This record gives sequence, C-alpha cells and structure tokens, in this order.
Amino acid sequence: MTIRLPDAGGRSRTYEPRSEPLSAPPAAVPLASRTVFAAAHVVADPYADVSPGAPAAVDWDATLAFRRHLWSHGLGVAEAMDTSQRGMGLDWAGAAELIRRSSAEARAVGGRIVCGAGTDQLTGPATLGDVRAAYEEQLALVEESGSRAVLMASRALAATASGPEDYLEVYGHLLRQAAEPVILHWLGPMFDPALEGYWGSDGPDAATEVFLEVIAAHPDKVDGVKVSLLDARREVALRRRLPDGVRCYTGDDFDYPELIAGDERGFSHALLGVFDPLAPLAARAVRVLDTGDVKGFRELLDPTVELARHLFEPPTRFYKTGVVLLAWLAGHQEHFAMVGGLQSARSLPHLARAYELADRLGLFPDPERAETRMKTLLALYGVSS
Repeated sequence: MTIRLPDAGGRSRTYEPRSEPLSAPPAAVPLASRTVFAAAHVVADPYADVSPGAPAAVDWDATLAFRRHLWSHGLGVAEAMDTSQRGMGLDWAGAAELIRRSSAEARAVGGRIVCGAGTDQLTGPATLGDVRAAYEEQLALVEESGSRAVLMASRALAATASGPEDYLEVYGHLLRQAAEPVILHWLGPMFDPALEGYWGSDGPDAATEVFLEVIAAHPDKVDGVKVSLLDARREVALRRRLPDGVRCYTGDDFDYPELIAGDERGFSHALLGVFDPLAPLAARAVRVLDTGDVKGFRELLDPTVELARHLFEPPTRFYKTGVVLLAWLAGHQEHFAMVGGLQSARSLPHLARAYELADRLGLFPDPERAETRMKTLLALYGVSS
C-alpha cells in the first residue's frame, strides 16, 4: 500500500509505509545507567463542549493509560510539564487534578514520577510575594500527592523580577522549605518567549552564574537540573560545574543522544518531551547503554534525531501538536484533538513529514492503522491519497 503525502512546496509524492514495526516490547525492569523521564502529553476529551478560553476538558482514562504505557517500558513520567500544555490550554486547576490522578496511578503500579510546580495560577500583574505564594501552593500539592517536584520556570517571576537577586531570593525561599530535593527547570525562550531574560540577565553566561549560585547555596535540596536550552555545548559546560550529587537532566530535544551517552567527564540523565513518542525505542536504547555498549546505544537513538528536530522546529513551543498526532497514529488515543484546539497549530505538510519520519523508525505498533488514520486526516484537508 502507498500514501500520497503533501510537502511544504504544495506538491505531493507517493510514500510506501513500512509493514512491520520496530520490535521493542514493554520491559518494566528499571533502567540502570541513566534516570530517564518522558514528559507526557494529556489527552483531550473530544466530546466536551468547550468554548475558547474555557477550562480544558481531559479524557482521564486515556491520559492515565498513556502514562501506564510509559511505565511499562521502564521510563519515568514527568507530569504536568510544558508537554501537557501548561500555560497553553491546561490551567492550574486542570494541572492540579492531573498531578493528583497521575501520582495516585504511579503509586498503584510502582511507576516513577516527578511533577511540575510553577506559578500559572497567576494570571495578572504580580508581586514577588504573589510569586512565592503561588509556587508554595503548587509545591505543597505535589508533595502532598507523594511525588517529587520539578520547580518550573515562572512567567510571573520573569515579568516581576528586577534582577538576579530576586531569583536568588525566591528560589532560596522555596528550596529551604522543600520537603525533598527538587529538580530545577531552566526552560529557554524558544520553548516559551515569556521566559526571555530568565535568571535576571539577557545573556546566557550571566544567567548560568545565577543558576549555579542558586544550586550552590542549597545543594542538599537539589536532586538535579533540567536544562532545556537546545545548546549542547552550554549544557555540557554546566553539568561539569554542578556540585557532587546534583544530576543534569537533559531537556535538549536536538542533541539528546550525545548528551545522554556522555564523555570521559560525565553524562546527562534525561527529562524529555520527545521521549513521549519515542518511549519504546528510547527505553530499548538505554538498556543497551546499561550494558556499556555506547556504540549500540547511538546506533539506535541517533536515527531518531531527524524526527525530534522536525517536531521541535520553530516555533518550538508547538511541538506538542506533532507529539499528539503520533500518539493518535500509534493507537494511544482514538482522536487527534488537543486541549485548546492546538491540533491546528502545525501545517499539514509538517504533520505529514512527522508521520513519515515516525513510520521509518517503526514507531507505530500497527503500521496499517497509522496509514489509515493519516489518510483520514489528509482527506479532512481535501487531499486525495
């Protein structure tokens, strides 16, 4: 069978999908050499009568089933991160319910989980006191749910802080009261333009120094740092300066194979949105790495980078659309609808290319179903395949 796929130039070409998926059966044995979290998407309720700007309607059964899929492969779940559309359709009330439900599910199945704590309940002008209180509310909910927190970058803090000293004060306050070590999240403006100038400086070198100062003041309260700057050189330089016992979790969806593989001076663990669609293959690759076979690890994971760079191409924050498309094509949900209607955030040629690249990797458990669903999507756009 073949399928006609449109390209960015307005043309279409014939593509022959593969007939067999990659063999990567679930294996819940924990990964040994690296700690790996997949930032998981949420599944929207397509039958909900949701008006623009109204709270998101989530299909909780399908959302939790996808987390069980990730756990079945031995990956951890990074919950209520930007992949779940925090600040892009999922409000704090929805994120709070997601944290409660996923944390309970993790306890029930023995899955590893961390959850994002931020300040997105603040919707207008805020003071530093408001920012602290918002963080405290979310941190308390994560801890009460039995999960470890990821302190997410805050749009409200970026808008309110007058300089590095405000970041040092707010983060120091939160770390002093955290019940358990947290993961600090440095999210670059390519993922969220509202975070431009985070850590009180427009220059990344100066921002790095402030970030390291926060960690150095409270190393016993920092499990690790998630770095999402899409700059491998900067991440390597940063991880070499981290205090002993503080991990670097790469959030670089462009350069993750080399960063996870590491070098003679260390390596990065992972907390990645791209591991949502790549879960079976990523878990298989890390298990190869667990044996010490770096070459075999790279041979499995390097070919996925083309898909990752496509999904995360500018404007990067809309990568979630491709992630949900692939979840639908893979059979993890029965529709291609997204919170906030963001299924329309990427063009048809972009989605067609995502399908092709994922199919080449063997990511679809049922290639025929994926082809049928892709043809359905094309038909909705008036494309004959």
